Amino acid sequence: MLTINKNVEDSKLTFTLEGRLDTTTSPELEAEYSTSLEGVTELVFDFEKLEYISSAGLRVLLSAQKIMNKQGSMVIRNASEEVKEIFDVTGFSDILDIE
Repeated sequence: MLTINKNVEDSKLTFTLEGRLDTTTSPELEAEYSTSLEGVTELVFDFEKLEYISSAGLRVLLSAQKIMNKQGSMVIRNASEEVKEIFDVTGFSDILDIE
């Protein structure tokens, strides 16, 4: 289960995720951001309440990063130690901007 909250402020878009970003839920996030990125120069993912991310979730983040490389920046905030460890093990901590 994944809850996605979206907040737009001018050209900044923030997604606050709660739950699990996995094979079942990652298409929801991909559909949500793919229709929301026009005119966005700053994309923020707030992972404070994200419990888990799978390889499918990582793929969705990588896809968003590729889009944002062309039009602005993307950052991940408030990731738990468990999620940060997944980023480290997979090498995504070298690819993504994680605060």
